[in-house]
Amino acid sequence: MLTWKEIISFTANKNPTPEKRVEKSESEWKTILTPEQYRVTRQKGTESPHTGALCSIYDEGQYNCVCCNAPLFDSTIKFDSSSGWPSFTQPIQKNAIKYHKDVSFGMVRVEAMCNSCDAHLGHIFPDGPAPSGLRYCVNSEAMKLEKDIS
Repeated sequence: MLTWKEIISFTANKNPTPEKRVEKSESEWKTILTPEQYRVTRQKGTESPHTGALCSIYDEGQYNCVCCNAPLFDSTIKFDSSSGWPSFTQPIQKNAIKYHKDVSFGMVRVEAMCNSCDAHLGHIFPDGPAPSGLRYCVNSEAMKLEKDIS
């Protein structure tokens, strides 16, 4: 189980090595993503709170990156944080997420990105439920729910 201390260490040192890397040009991303998916994932945008399609869905399945289909989160660790965005306590694998220190908007946060294609997912905070205490706050536009993972 990842801890906040490990997350901070990843931002200062080296992130875990991903299972695979997906590299595409900006024009290629634009052809496979909707304009809103592109804005959120490739331009580090954010959806308005409580507007994302996946915010209040708790169906079983796996949340994959909308850009490269890499597995990110399992539905069993999704929780209602009342933040307005889908929230998770842990990634599906330690190396699924890449962490970056984000100092935009006059604050210090930790950006969560797909470790396979560098898509912006959202941010992670140390105010989640036990036992990890982590809250991955993720944009719905950055993920797709795959219900049949067998």
